[in-house]
Amino acid sequence: MPRGRKCKACTLEKRHQARQVPQNLVDAQATTRSNEGASSQVEQRSRSSQALPTMESLHRHRLNEKVILLVYYLLYKYQIKEPITKGEMVRNVIQIHRNHFLEILKRASDHMEVLFGLDMKELDPYRHVYILVNKLEPCCDTVLNDDRGVPRTGLVMTILGVIYMNRNCATEEQVWETLNVMGLYQGRRHFLFGEPKKLITDLVKENYLVYRQVPHSHPPHCEFLWGPRAHVETTKMKVLEFLAKVRGTDPTTFPFLYEEALKDEEERAQARAAARAHHPAMARERSRAEESSSSHP
Repeated sequence: MPRGRKCKACTLEKRHQARQVPQNLVDAQATTRSNEGASSQVEQRSRSSQALPTMESLHRHRLNEKVILLVYYLLYKYQIKEPITKGEMVRNVIQIHRNHFLEILKRASDHMEVLFGLDMKELDPYRHVYILVNKLEPCCDTVLNDDRGVPRTGLVMTILGVIYMNRNCATEEQVWETLNVMGLYQGRRHFLFGEPKKLITDLVKENYLVYRQVPHSHPPHCEFLWGPRAHVETTKMKVLEFLAKVRGTDPTTFPFLYEEALKDEEERAQARAAARAHHPAMARERSRAEESSSSHP
């Protein structure tokens, strides 16, 4: 190629390269910015995904606090023997979490049942008025409270359940093992229930429990049984239902105990029917005796 043409071609090539360099730089910078943007979006999404569990956990923590506060509020209302209304619970405890009222009430009611043996009953579905009912017969309400009025029915039902699940008698070790799981230890005063050993002694004195030495045991050891008052104020079926509630299951998942509880219910029904039939007969005999005595001055 002639020198002139070659130089001219070199010049055109350099000009073309010069034009390409800025364009390549722009393309490269655009690509870099695109990558940075994508990376930033990924990072933002990552931060957002990390923030969501944090916000969720914070929300759950606040609801848990409301559940605990509602438990104390319900316990206070039970102690002063006042009914509870939805309006009071929302205004005094739940407040801004009113949209979660049913969830909070359900969880608090479960705690009241498991810890204190108190069932939440709705008296008026229109005005949303509730009361707390002791699982044992009403006559034991005052007896099963300590000086501060804390119901002990939940503990009583738990101990009766341990006895029932161990073929109607439980060793001291079995009872205390269960109480330890609940945070009650011998010699250590509980912030709600006081000294646990005194609690057990009181329940024996009140005939809810029988405490006896196992016959012919070597070395000697003692066991607990249901006391006569427990047989009057509750049933095996009620205790089994309570245990199932605590474990989040159904009474039928304990087939042997369930069959025994059904048999106990049938025997109690027959005894009540016999008592009802016996009372009219006694009344008629008493009436005849009174008429006979009045006819003979």
